[in-house]
This record gives sequence, C-alpha cells and structure tokens, in this order.
Amino acid sequence: MFARWAEVVGPEIGAHSTPETLVDGTLVVRTDSTAWATQLKLLAAGVVKRLNAELGDGTVTVVEVLGPHAPSWKHGRRGLRDGRGPRDTYG
Repeated sequence: MFARWAEVVGPEIGAHSTPETLVDGTLVVRTDSTAWATQLKLLAAGVVKRLNAELGDGTVTVVEVLGPHAPSWKHGRRGLRDGRGPRDTYG
C-alpha cells in the first residue's frame, strides 16, 4: 500500500500526502500543507473505502491526518516556555 499510495488514492491526493504508519487499522498520513490536511480529513471516509477495496475489508478503519512538520522557534537558553511563536500557519 505504501508503494502504491498515489495509485490507490488518486494522483492529486497522492501528490500532496504520504502514508507514514499503519498500526491496528489506524493509518497515519502526513500532508505537505495545512490546506491539504483539512481537505484529506474531509475525504477520509472515501479514502478508507478505497483502501479497504484494495487491501481487504477492515484493513484500515481510521485515517489520522497530520499537517506538515513546522520548524522550531526555540533559540538559545532563554526561550520562553509558553511562547506562541510568530503566529503563522504553515502551508
């Protein structure tokens, strides 16, 4: 499934997302932007159906969608523990 991700979910979704893990029916997918994370959350039920059609019924029960990795804003020894950073979204 990991090798055929774009083929199974479609080229558009496959271009903007990558499956990371599949443990006990929970598939974790990382997207390249927050907009695609939101879009994939809305399409999650359809993705589960497509994956189960390809892999067998009940293989995937939940799709957990994660956004892109964000950089750390902590610099030096005197960083604020509860600082909110630059208040920007990534993607």
